[in-house]
Amino acid sequence: MLPCSRPHPLDHLTLRGVDSAIALTSREGDVTYSALDKRVGQASAWLIAKGLKPGDRVASWLPKTLLACILPLAAARVGLIHVPINPVLRRAQAAHILADSGAAMLITQAARAASFEAGDVPAPCAIVFEPECISASADMTPLSRSDRDPSQLCAILYTSGSTGTPKGVMLSHANLWLGAISVAHYLELTPQDRTLAVLPLAFDYGQNQLLSTWAAGGTVIPLDYLTARDVIKAVGKHDATMLAGVPPLWHLLVETEMPQGIGAKLRRVTNSGGALTPTLIDAMRTMFPNAGIVPMYGLTEAFRSTWLPPALVADHPTSMGRAIPFAEILVVRPDGSVADDDEAGELVHCGPLVSQGYWRDAERTAARFKPAPAASTYGGTAVWSGDTVRRDASGLHFFVGRDDEMIKVSGSRISPTEIETAAIASGVVAEAVAIGVPDARLGQAVVLVARAGLKDDAGLMAYFKRELPAFMHPSRIVWKTELPRNANGKLDRAAIRAEVLS
Repeated sequence: MLPCSRPHPLDHLTLRGVDSAIALTSREGDVTYSALDKRVGQASAWLIAKGLKPGDRVASWLPKTLLACILPLAAARVGLIHVPINPVLRRAQAAHILADSGAAMLITQAARAASFEAGDVPAPCAIVFEPECISASADMTPLSRSDRDPSQLCAILYTSGSTGTPKGVMLSHANLWLGAISVAHYLELTPQDRTLAVLPLAFDYGQNQLLSTWAAGGTVIPLDYLTARDVIKAVGKHDATMLAGVPPLWHLLVETEMPQGIGAKLRRVTNSGGALTPTLIDAMRTMFPNAGIVPMYGLTEAFRSTWLPPALVADHPTSMGRAIPFAEILVVRPDGSVADDDEAGELVHCGPLVSQGYWRDAERTAARFKPAPAASTYGGTAVWSGDTVRRDASGLHFFVGRDDEMIKVSGSRISPTEIETAAIASGVVAEAVAIGVPDARLGQAVVLVARAGLKDDAGLMAYFKRELPAFMHPSRIVWKTELPRNANGKLDRAAIRAEVLS
Protein backbone atom coordinates (compact mmCIF):
# COMPACT_ATOMS: atom_id res chain seq x y z
CA MET A 1 0.00 0.00 0.00
CA LEU A 2 1.24 3.52 -0.79
CA PRO A 3 2.04 5.74 2.19
CA CYS A 4 -0.88 8.05 2.94
CA SER A 5 1.00 11.31 3.43
CA ARG A 6 -0.74 14.68 3.37
CA PRO A 7 -1.79 15.26 -0.24
CA HIS A 8 -1.70 18.54 -2.14
CA PRO A 9 -4.91 20.40 -2.98
CA LEU A 10 -6.52 18.95 -6.07
CA ASP A 11 -5.42 21.70 -8.46
CA HIS A 12 -1.77 20.66 -7.95
CA LEU A 13 -2.40 17.69 -10.26
CA THR A 14 -1.28 19.90 -13.14
CA LEU A 15 2.21 19.75 -11.64
CA ARG A 16 2.53 16.09 -12.51
CA GLY A 17 3.14 16.44 -16.24
CA VAL A 18 6.06 17.87 -18.21
CA ASP A 19 5.16 21.41 -19.32
CA SER A 20 5.56 20.70 -23.04
CA ALA A 21 3.80 17.31 -22.96
CA ILE A 22 0.22 17.03 -24.19
CA ALA A 23 -2.24 16.83 -21.31
CA LEU A 24 -5.47 16.93 -23.32
CA THR A 25 -6.47 16.29 -26.90
CA SER A 26 -9.96 17.73 -27.25
CA ARG A 27 -12.17 18.93 -30.07
CA GLU A 28 -10.59 22.35 -29.45
CA GLY A 29 -7.10 20.94 -30.16
CA ASP A 30 -4.08 19.81 -28.17
CA VAL A 31 -3.39 21.36 -24.76
CA THR A 32 0.04 21.04 -23.14
CA TYR A 33 0.48 20.74 -19.39
CA SER A 34 1.70 24.33 -19.16
CA ALA A 35 -1.30 25.52 -21.21
CA LEU A 36 -3.63 23.38 -19.08
CA ASP A 37 -2.32 25.01 -15.92
CA LYS A 38 -2.76 28.45 -17.49
CA ARG A 39 -6.33 27.69 -18.59
CA VAL A 40 -7.18 26.38 -15.12
CA GLY A 41 -5.78 29.55 -13.57
CA GLN A 42 -7.67 31.79 -15.99
CA ALA A 43 -10.97 29.95 -15.42
CA SER A 44 -10.37 30.26 -11.66
CA ALA A 45 -9.85 34.01 -11.99
CA TRP A 46 -13.03 34.35 -14.07
CA LEU A 47 -15.08 32.45 -11.48
CA ILE A 48 -13.94 34.83 -8.76
CA ALA A 49 -14.53 37.86 -11.02
CA LYS A 50 -18.15 36.70 -11.39
CA GLY A 51 -18.61 37.23 -7.67
CA LEU A 52 -18.39 33.64 -6.49
CA LYS A 53 -16.77 33.10 -3.13
CA PRO A 54 -15.18 30.08 -1.41
CA GLY A 55 -17.77 27.48 -0.49
CA ASP A 56 -20.19 28.44 -3.28
CA ARG A 57 -21.38 25.67 -5.54
CA VAL A 58 -20.79 26.02 -9.27
CA ALA A 59 -22.61 23.50 -11.45
CA SER A 60 -21.77 22.45 -14.99
CA TRP A 61 -24.08 20.72 -17.48
CA LEU A 62 -21.82 20.14 -20.46
CA PRO A 63 -20.54 17.49 -22.85
CA LYS A 64 -16.81 16.66 -22.71
CA THR A 65 -15.53 20.04 -23.82
CA LEU A 66 -12.24 21.59 -22.74
CA LEU A 67 -14.08 23.70 -20.18
CA ALA A 68 -15.83 20.66 -18.70
CA CYS A 69 -12.44 19.00 -18.26
CA ILE A 70 -10.75 21.91 -16.49
CA LEU A 71 -13.61 22.97 -14.20
CA PRO A 72 -12.87 20.34 -11.51
CA LEU A 73 -9.42 21.89 -11.03
CA ALA A 74 -10.46 25.50 -11.61
CA ALA A 75 -13.21 25.41 -9.00
CA ALA A 76 -10.93 23.67 -6.50
CA ARG A 77 -8.21 26.30 -6.97
CA VAL A 78 -10.43 29.08 -5.60
CA GLY A 79 -12.26 27.09 -2.93
CA LEU A 80 -15.49 26.55 -4.88
CA ILE A 81 -17.44 23.29 -4.89
CA HIS A 82 -17.93 21.83 -8.37
CA VAL A 83 -21.24 20.09 -9.11
CA PRO A 84 -21.05 18.32 -12.50
CA ILE A 85 -24.40 17.26 -13.98
CA ASN A 86 -24.45 14.25 -16.28
CA PRO A 87 -25.27 15.55 -19.78
CA VAL A 88 -27.66 12.64 -20.42
CA LEU A 89 -29.98 13.81 -17.63
CA ARG A 90 -33.20 15.66 -18.48
CA ARG A 91 -34.33 19.02 -17.15
CA ALA A 92 -36.17 17.62 -14.12
CA GLN A 93 -33.08 15.81 -12.82
CA ALA A 94 -30.85 18.82 -13.54
CA ALA A 95 -33.32 21.12 -11.76
CA HIS A 96 -33.30 18.89 -8.68
CA ILE A 97 -29.50 18.95 -8.53
CA LEU A 98 -29.40 22.74 -8.86
CA ALA A 99 -31.96 23.19 -6.10
CA ASP A 100 -30.53 20.57 -3.76
CA SER A 101 -26.94 21.77 -4.10
CA GLY A 102 -27.90 25.42 -3.79
CA ALA A 103 -25.79 26.18 -6.86
CA ALA A 104 -24.88 29.83 -7.27
CA MET A 105 -24.05 29.36 -10.96
CA LEU A 106 -24.74 26.90 -13.76
CA ILE A 107 -22.36 26.81 -16.73
CA THR A 108 -24.08 25.16 -19.67
CA GLN A 109 -25.04 25.52 -23.33
CA ALA A 110 -27.98 27.40 -24.78
CA ALA A 111 -29.90 24.30 -25.92
CA ARG A 112 -29.75 22.72 -22.48
CA ALA A 113 -30.78 25.94 -20.76
CA ALA A 114 -33.73 26.24 -23.14
CA SER A 115 -35.12 22.93 -21.86
CA PHE A 116 -35.80 24.35 -18.40
CA GLU A 117 -39.35 25.24 -17.46
CA ALA A 118 -40.53 28.04 -15.20
CA GLY A 119 -39.39 27.41 -11.64
CA ASP A 120 -36.73 24.83 -12.56
CA VAL A 121 -33.76 27.07 -11.82
CA PRO A 122 -33.60 28.50 -8.28
CA ALA A 123 -33.62 32.30 -8.25
CA PRO A 124 -30.09 32.75 -6.83
CA CYS A 125 -28.58 30.53 -9.53
CA ALA A 126 -27.12 32.44 -12.48
CA ILE A 127 -27.01 30.66 -15.85
CA VAL A 128 -23.84 31.35 -17.86
CA PHE A 129 -23.32 29.96 -21.33
CA GLU A 130 -20.06 28.18 -22.07
CA PRO A 131 -18.83 30.59 -24.80
CA GLU A 132 -18.98 33.53 -22.36
CA CYS A 133 -16.80 31.71 -19.86
CA ILE A 134 -14.27 30.73 -22.54
CA SER A 135 -13.97 34.15 -24.14
CA ALA A 136 -13.96 36.14 -20.88
CA SER A 137 -11.47 33.91 -19.08
CA ALA A 138 -9.00 34.15 -21.99
CA ASP A 139 -8.23 37.73 -20.93
CA MET A 140 -7.76 36.90 -17.25
CA THR A 141 -4.44 36.80 -15.41
CA PRO A 142 -4.14 33.19 -14.24
CA LEU A 143 -4.38 32.52 -10.54
CA SER A 144 -1.54 30.43 -9.14
CA ARG A 145 -1.99 27.01 -7.60
CA SER A 146 -3.63 27.03 -4.20
CA ASP A 147 -2.50 25.86 -0.79
CA ARG A 148 -5.92 24.88 0.51
CA ASP A 149 -6.63 22.35 3.23
CA PRO A 150 -6.85 18.92 1.50
CA SER A 151 -9.82 18.06 3.74
CA GLN A 152 -11.81 20.96 2.28
CA LEU A 153 -14.89 20.06 0.25
CA CYS A 154 -14.34 20.63 -3.48
CA ALA A 155 -16.96 18.54 -5.34
CA ILE A 156 -20.45 17.12 -5.00
CA LEU A 157 -21.24 14.17 -7.27
CA TYR A 158 -24.90 13.19 -7.46
CA THR A 159 -25.85 9.54 -7.37
CA SER A 160 -29.30 7.97 -7.13
CA GLY A 161 -30.48 6.72 -3.76
CA SER A 162 -32.89 3.91 -2.93
CA THR A 163 -35.34 6.38 -1.36
CA GLY A 164 -35.93 8.42 -4.48
CA THR A 165 -34.19 11.63 -5.52
CA PRO A 166 -30.45 11.65 -6.27
CA LYS A 167 -28.20 12.45 -3.34
CA GLY A 168 -25.00 14.47 -3.45
CA VAL A 169 -21.81 12.75 -2.32
CA MET A 170 -19.37 15.27 -0.79
CA LEU A 171 -15.75 14.87 -1.91
CA SER A 172 -12.68 16.63 -0.58
CA HIS A 173 -9.45 17.60 -2.32
CA ALA A 174 -7.83 14.60 -0.59
CA ASN A 175 -10.53 12.18 -1.74
CA LEU A 176 -10.00 13.08 -5.40
CA TRP A 177 -6.22 13.50 -5.17
CA LEU A 178 -5.63 10.15 -3.44
CA GLY A 179 -8.07 8.44 -5.78
CA ALA A 180 -6.06 9.71 -8.74
CA ILE A 181 -2.74 8.60 -7.23
CA SER A 182 -4.18 5.21 -6.28
CA VAL A 183 -5.47 4.40 -9.76
CA ALA A 184 -2.36 5.74 -11.49
CA HIS A 185 -0.31 3.47 -9.24
CA TYR A 186 -2.17 0.17 -9.60
CA LEU A 187 -2.81 0.62 -13.32
CA GLU A 188 0.87 1.54 -13.74
CA LEU A 189 0.04 4.61 -15.80
CA THR A 190 2.96 6.41 -17.43
CA PRO A 191 3.51 9.69 -19.31
CA GLN A 192 3.30 7.66 -22.53
CA ASP A 193 -0.27 6.55 -21.84
CA ARG A 194 -3.15 7.99 -23.84
CA THR A 195 -6.53 7.57 -22.13
CA LEU A 196 -9.65 7.59 -24.29
CA ALA A 197 -12.18 9.05 -21.83
CA VAL A 198 -15.63 7.81 -22.86
CA LEU A 199 -17.37 7.77 -19.45
CA PRO A 200 -19.40 10.77 -18.20
CA LEU A 201 -17.31 13.22 -16.21
CA ALA A 202 -20.12 13.50 -13.66
CA PHE A 203 -19.31 9.94 -12.49
CA ASP A 204 -16.43 9.38 -10.07
CA TYR A 205 -15.20 6.65 -12.44
CA GLY A 206 -15.45 9.03 -15.37
CA GLN A 207 -13.82 12.01 -13.67
CA ASN A 208 -10.97 9.80 -12.51
CA GLN A 209 -10.10 9.14 -16.17
CA LEU A 210 -8.87 12.73 -16.22
CA LEU A 211 -7.30 12.93 -12.80
CA SER A 212 -5.41 9.63 -12.74
CA THR A 213 -4.01 10.19 -16.23
CA TRP A 214 -2.86 13.69 -15.32
CA ALA A 215 -1.39 12.36 -12.07
CA ALA A 216 0.83 10.13 -14.23
CA GLY A 217 1.67 12.85 -16.76
CA GLY A 218 -0.26 11.15 -19.60
CA THR A 219 -2.69 12.41 -22.24
CA VAL A 220 -6.49 12.41 -22.02
CA ILE A 221 -8.68 12.24 -25.13
CA PRO A 222 -12.31 13.05 -24.13
CA LEU A 223 -14.95 11.43 -26.35
CA ASP A 224 -18.71 11.79 -26.50
CA TYR A 225 -19.70 8.78 -28.57
CA LEU A 226 -22.92 7.54 -30.13
CA THR A 227 -21.90 4.10 -31.37
CA ALA A 228 -19.29 1.46 -30.66
CA ARG A 229 -17.74 2.28 -34.04
CA ASP A 230 -17.07 5.84 -32.77
CA VAL A 231 -15.01 4.37 -29.93
CA ILE A 232 -13.12 2.03 -32.24
CA LYS A 233 -12.30 4.84 -34.65
CA ALA A 234 -11.08 7.03 -31.79
CA VAL A 235 -8.78 4.29 -30.47
CA GLY A 236 -7.18 4.07 -33.92
CA LYS A 237 -7.04 7.79 -34.60
CA HIS A 238 -5.50 8.73 -31.27
CA ASP A 239 -3.40 5.60 -30.60
CA ALA A 240 -5.18 5.16 -27.27
CA THR A 241 -3.54 2.88 -24.74
CA MET A 242 -6.14 3.04 -21.94
CA LEU A 243 -9.91 2.57 -22.04
CA ALA A 244 -12.32 2.47 -19.10
CA GLY A 245 -15.85 1.20 -19.54
CA VAL A 246 -18.90 -0.58 -18.18
CA PRO A 247 -20.22 -3.98 -19.33
CA PRO A 248 -22.71 -2.65 -21.94
CA LEU A 249 -19.88 -0.88 -23.76
CA TRP A 250 -17.80 -4.07 -23.87
CA HIS A 251 -20.79 -5.98 -25.27
CA LEU A 252 -21.19 -3.36 -28.01
CA LEU A 253 -17.51 -3.40 -28.86
CA VAL A 254 -17.04 -7.16 -29.07
CA GLU A 255 -20.08 -7.38 -31.35
CA THR A 256 -18.67 -4.74 -33.71
CA GLU A 257 -16.10 -5.48 -36.39
CA MET A 258 -12.68 -4.20 -35.33
CA PRO A 259 -10.25 -3.21 -38.10
CA GLN A 260 -7.02 -5.18 -37.92
CA GLY A 261 -4.49 -3.80 -35.47
CA ILE A 262 -6.81 -1.31 -33.71
CA GLY A 263 -7.60 -3.42 -30.67
CA ALA A 264 -3.93 -4.24 -30.20
CA LYS A 265 -3.15 -0.57 -29.44
CA LEU A 266 -4.74 -0.78 -25.99
CA ARG A 267 -2.58 -1.99 -23.10
CA ARG A 268 -5.20 -1.67 -20.32
CA VAL A 269 -8.99 -1.91 -20.30
CA THR A 270 -10.74 -1.36 -16.97
CA ASN A 271 -14.27 -2.26 -15.95
CA SER A 272 -16.59 -1.12 -13.18
CA GLY A 273 -20.32 -0.51 -12.79
CA GLY A 274 -21.18 -4.21 -13.13
CA ALA A 275 -19.54 -7.60 -13.31
CA LEU A 276 -17.85 -9.10 -16.36
CA THR A 277 -18.85 -12.61 -17.34
CA PRO A 278 -16.24 -15.23 -18.30
CA THR A 279 -17.67 -15.29 -21.85
CA LEU A 280 -17.36 -11.52 -22.19
CA ILE A 281 -13.82 -11.59 -20.79
CA ASP A 282 -12.83 -14.17 -23.43
CA ALA A 283 -14.27 -11.99 -26.19
CA MET A 284 -12.45 -8.93 -24.83
CA ARG A 285 -9.16 -10.84 -24.82
CA THR A 286 -9.64 -11.65 -28.48
CA MET A 287 -10.50 -8.04 -29.37
CA PHE A 288 -7.76 -6.48 -27.21
CA PRO A 289 -4.91 -9.02 -27.44
CA ASN A 290 -2.27 -6.81 -25.79
CA ALA A 291 -4.44 -5.35 -23.05
CA GLY A 292 -4.55 -6.33 -19.42
CA ILE A 293 -8.18 -6.57 -18.32
CA VAL A 294 -8.77 -4.96 -14.92
CA PRO A 295 -12.13 -5.63 -13.20
CA MET A 296 -12.93 -3.19 -10.38
CA TYR A 297 -15.63 -2.57 -7.79
CA GLY A 298 -16.52 0.80 -6.36
CA LEU A 299 -19.18 3.01 -4.85
CA THR A 300 -19.34 6.78 -5.16
CA GLU A 301 -19.37 7.15 -1.36
CA ALA A 302 -15.80 5.80 -1.20
CA PHE A 303 -14.68 6.16 -4.83
CA ARG A 304 -13.35 2.65 -5.45
CA SER A 305 -12.76 -0.33 -3.21
CA THR A 306 -11.20 -3.26 -5.05
CA TRP A 307 -9.35 -4.22 -8.21
CA LEU A 308 -8.31 -7.53 -9.75
CA PRO A 309 -4.83 -7.60 -11.33
CA PRO A 310 -4.90 -8.79 -14.96
CA ALA A 311 -2.76 -11.84 -14.12
CA LEU A 312 -5.52 -13.18 -11.86
CA VAL A 313 -8.48 -12.67 -14.19
CA ALA A 314 -8.18 -15.98 -16.06
CA ASP A 315 -8.30 -18.07 -12.87
CA HIS A 316 -10.73 -15.83 -10.96
CA PRO A 317 -13.01 -14.22 -13.58
CA THR A 318 -15.85 -13.56 -11.12
CA SER A 319 -13.73 -11.98 -8.39
CA MET A 320 -13.86 -8.31 -7.33
CA GLY A 321 -10.20 -8.57 -6.33
CA ARG A 322 -8.42 -6.93 -3.43
CA ALA A 323 -8.36 -3.46 -1.88
CA ILE A 324 -6.89 -0.65 -3.97
CA PRO A 325 -4.16 1.57 -2.47
CA PHE A 326 -5.47 3.85 0.31
CA ALA A 327 -8.49 1.57 0.86
CA GLU A 328 -9.09 -0.93 3.64
CA ILE A 329 -11.83 -3.46 2.90
CA LEU A 330 -13.46 -5.51 5.63
CA VAL A 331 -16.18 -8.14 5.35
CA VAL A 332 -18.20 -7.97 8.54
CA ARG A 333 -21.06 -9.71 10.29
CA PRO A 334 -24.13 -7.79 11.53
CA ASP A 335 -22.40 -7.32 14.91
CA GLY A 336 -19.41 -5.64 13.25
CA SER A 337 -16.97 -8.52 13.74
CA VAL A 338 -14.89 -9.65 10.77
CA ALA A 339 -16.37 -12.59 8.86
CA ASP A 340 -14.39 -15.76 8.33
CA ASP A 341 -13.02 -16.77 4.95
CA ASP A 342 -15.88 -17.71 2.59
CA GLU A 343 -18.47 -16.38 5.06
CA ALA A 344 -20.81 -13.79 3.52
CA GLY A 345 -20.90 -10.37 5.15
CA GLU A 346 -21.30 -6.68 4.45
CA LEU A 347 -18.48 -4.91 2.63
CA VAL A 348 -17.19 -2.02 4.74
CA HIS A 349 -14.77 0.47 3.22
CA CYS A 350 -12.38 2.33 5.56
CA GLY A 351 -9.60 4.85 4.97
CA PRO A 352 -8.94 8.26 3.35
CA LEU A 353 -10.98 7.56 0.20
CA VAL A 354 -14.19 7.63 2.27
CA SER A 355 -16.17 10.73 1.29
CA GLN A 356 -17.62 13.30 3.68
CA GLY A 357 -21.19 12.02 3.48
CA TYR A 358 -24.30 13.22 1.67
CA TRP A 359 -24.84 16.92 1.07
CA ARG A 360 -27.42 18.38 3.45
CA ASP A 361 -28.75 14.93 4.33
CA ALA A 362 -27.80 13.99 7.87
CA GLU A 363 -30.27 11.11 8.03
CA ARG A 364 -28.98 9.24 5.02
CA THR A 365 -25.40 10.08 5.96
CA ALA A 366 -25.88 8.52 9.40
CA ALA A 367 -27.33 5.36 7.84
CA ARG A 368 -24.37 4.76 5.53
CA PHE A 369 -21.39 6.51 7.18
CA LYS A 370 -20.70 4.94 10.56
CA PRO A 371 -17.70 4.28 12.82
CA ALA A 372 -15.28 1.78 11.31
CA PRO A 373 -15.33 -1.75 12.74
CA ALA A 374 -13.01 -2.34 15.68
CA ALA A 375 -10.70 -4.40 13.44
CA SER A 376 -10.00 -1.46 11.13
CA THR A 377 -6.44 -0.18 10.91
CA TYR A 378 -7.56 3.26 9.77
CA GLY A 379 -10.49 3.67 12.15
CA GLY A 380 -12.57 6.82 11.87
CA THR A 381 -15.64 6.89 9.66
CA ALA A 382 -16.29 4.04 7.24
CA VAL A 383 -18.79 3.44 4.46
CA TRP A 384 -21.06 0.49 5.17
CA SER A 385 -21.87 -0.43 1.59
CA GLY A 386 -25.04 -2.49 1.98
CA ASP A 387 -23.46 -4.99 -0.45
CA THR A 388 -22.96 -8.59 0.62
CA VAL A 389 -19.62 -10.11 -0.36
CA ARG A 390 -17.34 -12.93 0.71
CA ARG A 391 -13.55 -13.14 0.99
CA ASP A 392 -11.67 -16.33 0.18
CA ALA A 393 -8.53 -17.65 1.88
CA SER A 394 -6.27 -15.84 -0.62
CA GLY A 395 -7.86 -12.46 0.17
CA LEU A 396 -9.89 -12.15 -3.04
CA HIS A 397 -13.43 -10.80 -2.72
CA PHE A 398 -16.56 -12.02 -4.49
CA PHE A 399 -19.86 -10.18 -4.87
CA VAL A 400 -22.90 -11.99 -3.41
CA GLY A 401 -25.76 -9.51 -3.64
CA ARG A 402 -27.05 -5.98 -3.16
CA ASP A 403 -29.01 -5.36 0.00
CA ASP A 404 -30.93 -2.30 -1.10
CA GLU A 405 -33.36 -1.97 -3.99
CA MET A 406 -31.15 0.02 -6.30
CA ILE A 407 -31.13 -0.93 -9.96
CA LYS A 408 -27.83 -0.72 -11.83
CA VAL A 409 -28.15 -0.29 -15.60
CA SER A 410 -25.03 0.18 -17.72
CA GLY A 411 -23.10 1.19 -14.63
CA SER A 412 -25.66 3.86 -13.64
CA ARG A 413 -27.36 3.51 -10.26
CA ILE A 414 -31.11 4.09 -10.57
CA SER A 415 -33.62 4.71 -7.83
CA PRO A 416 -36.80 2.64 -8.39
CA THR A 417 -38.75 5.44 -6.70
CA GLU A 418 -37.62 7.94 -9.34
CA ILE A 419 -39.02 5.78 -12.14
CA GLU A 420 -42.20 5.01 -10.21
CA THR A 421 -42.81 8.70 -9.49
CA ALA A 422 -42.42 9.53 -13.17
CA ALA A 423 -44.82 6.74 -14.14
CA ILE A 424 -47.52 8.06 -11.82
CA ALA A 425 -46.92 11.66 -12.92
CA SER A 426 -47.67 10.59 -16.50
CA GLY A 427 -51.35 10.21 -15.63
CA VAL A 428 -51.39 6.75 -17.20
CA VAL A 429 -50.42 4.80 -14.08
CA ALA A 430 -52.08 4.70 -10.66
CA GLU A 431 -49.44 2.57 -8.92
CA ALA A 432 -46.12 1.23 -10.08
CA VAL A 433 -43.11 -0.76 -8.90
CA ALA A 434 -39.81 -0.74 -10.77
CA ILE A 435 -37.74 -3.91 -10.55
CA GLY A 436 -34.22 -4.64 -11.75
CA VAL A 437 -33.87 -7.95 -13.59
CA PRO A 438 -30.63 -9.61 -14.75
CA ASP A 439 -29.57 -8.63 -18.25
CA ALA A 440 -26.49 -10.02 -19.98
CA ARG A 441 -25.84 -6.77 -21.83
CA LEU A 442 -26.85 -4.07 -19.35
CA GLY A 443 -26.12 -5.78 -16.06
CA GLN A 444 -29.72 -5.12 -15.08
CA ALA A 445 -32.77 -3.98 -17.02
CA VAL A 446 -35.79 -2.14 -15.63
CA VAL A 447 -39.18 -3.86 -15.58
CA LEU A 448 -42.10 -1.67 -14.54
CA VAL A 449 -45.08 -3.41 -12.94
CA ALA A 450 -48.05 -1.04 -13.17
CA ARG A 451 -51.71 -0.88 -12.18
CA ALA A 452 -54.05 1.17 -14.37
CA GLY A 453 -57.04 0.76 -16.63
CA LEU A 454 -55.62 2.56 -19.66
CA LYS A 455 -52.82 0.09 -20.34
CA ASP A 456 -51.23 2.66 -22.63
CA ASP A 457 -47.68 1.42 -23.31
CA ALA A 458 -47.05 3.92 -26.08
CA GLY A 459 -48.24 6.90 -24.05
CA LEU A 460 -46.25 5.91 -21.00
CA MET A 461 -43.04 5.28 -22.95
CA ALA A 462 -43.45 8.60 -24.76
CA TYR A 463 -43.67 10.30 -21.37
CA PHE A 464 -40.54 8.52 -20.15
CA LYS A 465 -38.66 9.62 -23.26
CA ARG A 466 -39.56 13.24 -22.52
CA GLU A 467 -38.88 13.20 -18.80
CA LEU A 468 -36.22 10.57 -18.04
CA PRO A 469 -32.77 9.77 -19.47
CA ALA A 470 -32.65 6.70 -21.70
CA PHE A 471 -30.95 4.45 -19.15
CA MET A 472 -34.00 4.84 -16.85
CA HIS A 473 -36.54 3.70 -19.46
CA PRO A 474 -38.21 0.36 -18.65
CA SER A 475 -37.35 -2.45 -21.02
CA ARG A 476 -40.77 -3.95 -20.36
CA ILE A 477 -44.08 -2.90 -18.78
CA VAL A 478 -46.19 -5.53 -16.98
CA TRP A 479 -49.80 -4.41 -16.48
CA LYS A 480 -51.80 -5.69 -13.50
CA THR A 481 -55.37 -5.11 -12.36
CA GLU A 482 -54.19 -5.43 -8.74
CA LEU A 483 -50.79 -5.34 -7.06
CA PRO A 484 -50.02 -7.49 -4.01
CA ARG A 485 -49.86 -5.77 -0.63
CA ASN A 486 -48.41 -6.67 2.73
CA ALA A 487 -50.14 -6.64 6.12
CA ASN A 488 -49.63 -2.89 6.44
CA GLY A 489 -51.41 -2.24 3.17
CA LYS A 490 -48.18 -1.25 1.44
CA LEU A 491 -47.16 -2.65 -1.91
CA ASP A 492 -45.40 -5.97 -1.39
CA ARG A 493 -42.21 -5.39 -3.35
CA ALA A 494 -40.78 -8.76 -2.47
CA ALA A 495 -43.81 -10.56 -3.89
CA ILE A 496 -43.79 -8.40 -7.03
CA ARG A 497 -40.09 -8.98 -7.54
CA ALA A 498 -40.52 -12.75 -7.09
CA GLU A 499 -43.31 -12.83 -9.67
CA VAL A 500 -41.29 -10.82 -12.21
CA LEU A 501 -38.25 -13.04 -11.75
CA SER A 502 -40.18 -16.31 -11.82
